[in-house]
Amino acid sequence: MTSTTRSEDGNRNQGTDRYEIDTDPGRLDVTLVHHWLSTDAFWALGRSRDLVERSMHGSLNFGVYDADGAQVAYARVVTDRATFAWLCDVYVDPAHRGRGLGVRLATAVRDHLAPYGLKRTLLATLDAHELYAKVGFVPVPDPEGLMVLSAER
Repeated sequence: MTSTTRSEDGNRNQGTDRYEIDTDPGRLDVTLVHHWLSTDAFWALGRSRDLVERSMHGSLNFGVYDADGAQVAYARVVTDRATFAWLCDVYVDPAHRGRGLGVRLATAVRDHLAPYGLKRTLLATLDAHELYAKVGFVPVPDPEGLMVLSAER
C-alpha cells in the first residue's frame, strides 16, 4: 500500500520546500539508508548492508523525498498491522534537519497506522522526546511491565 503526503514548508528562510512522504518500497534508496544508519545513527553504527536490507524487507518503510525526488529521510515500522507497531530507524539527512521533517514523518506514520486500530505503538528514543510528544507519544505508563530479550545474553 502506498501512502503519499505532500506539504509545503518554509522554515529557516529556506523559501517554500516541497517534501513527499511515501511508503512505496520501490522508491527507497537502500544504499543511502544503509549509509545513514551505519555511519551516522548512533543506534545502528556499523549495521551491515545485509541487515539493513533484511530489516527493511520485513517492515513498513517510509521515505521522505524532496522536490527533485531525492530521498532525504527515512523511518521504519515493525508491525503486525493488527495489534502492535514499533517505530524505529527514524533518520533525517542533516542538510534537511530543522524544517519539521521529523514531526511530519512521525505524523505520517501515526496517521498511516490509525486505520489498523493498533492497541500500542512503541518507540525508543534517547534525545527526541519533545519531537515525538508533538505527535502524541507519551512515556510508557507502566515500564515495569516491559521486558527485553537481548542478543547479549
